[in-house]
Amino acid sequence: MFPTQPTFSLKGIGMLLRLVAVFFSSVATILSTVQPLLLHYSLSAFSVMGVVLTLLLGAVLIHGMLTHVFNDIADYQSGTDLHSPGILSGGSGVLKTGTMSLRMLIQLGISASVLLLLIAILFAVLGYMEFAILTLVGIWGAVSYSLKPFQLAYYPFVGEWFSLFPTMLMLGIAAPWILLDQIPIWAWQNALINAVWCMAWVMVHHIPDRYADRKAQPIKRTSVVWAEDTFGKTGVKIPAILYFILIGILLLWTAFTRPAGAIGAGVLLVYAIYLVIKMNMDDVENVTNDEKKLLIFAFVTAIWLGIFS
Repeated sequence: MFPTQPTFSLKGIGMLLRLVAVFFSSVATILSTVQPLLLHYSLSAFSVMGVVLTLLLGAVLIHGMLTHVFNDIADYQSGTDLHSPGILSGGSGVLKTGTMSLRMLIQLGISASVLLLLIAILFAVLGYMEFAILTLVGIWGAVSYSLKPFQLAYYPFVGEWFSLFPTMLMLGIAAPWILLDQIPIWAWQNALINAVWCMAWVMVHHIPDRYADRKAQPIKRTSVVWAEDTFGKTGVKIPAILYFILIGILLLWTAFTRPAGAIGAGVLLVYAIYLVIKMNMDDVENVTNDEKKLLIFAFVTAIWLGIFS
């Protein structure tokens, strides 16, 4: 059993935020569509930075805090984190280490949800509808991914497409949508590629946990678990590779207008596919090391696409 003493600490908040993952995914997605605004548009730097800071704060509160709180609660209650051998996966670790209690996590989740809902209402009242919509989509992603009656993370492909993808896509198009009152093609391309990259990384993230996910009650039938059940052991890598193939298709589209951006991102994509193919999926340390590389590739891809927009 995990320790459940009612403890609270700044260390626990730091563990929950998992800022490394937030930086290499959410922050990279924001920067990918902010760079072109600074480089190629006559916009006030003050206005751009104001939007960026608001989006960054939202990413930390929603993608860092709320999503991880709900995920830890759901995976603790189902039992999957108890059996997880993962290093980067298997939750934030606040429950396993006794750094925070389940009761504290529930209270934190409720408080953060109420605060974010009030912020969304305030945005709407003040006329900042884009920010209100972004906040609500972010809350939906966190709630629907982990909490009942939705708990979409426990169904193959559903959690990625109906929880993770909308939040990452909206975060990607947010800055140009707010500052330009329109969403240029390059912004759609960058946001779509970065969102799918995030899903591909999450598929690798789930590989070490597939045995633990099967022991969960209810079973956490992620896309990785489904693929192994359907295609055998070699199927474990199929979800990540499918998403990488989709990124390749999006890069072909991008190449028509931004060949330099597409080629650079394509080189990283090819190497990412190579890493997944050669990955020893039963070696947790090997999967973790490759997962770290994929995080770096996702970040570099986002920045590269932002430069060549």
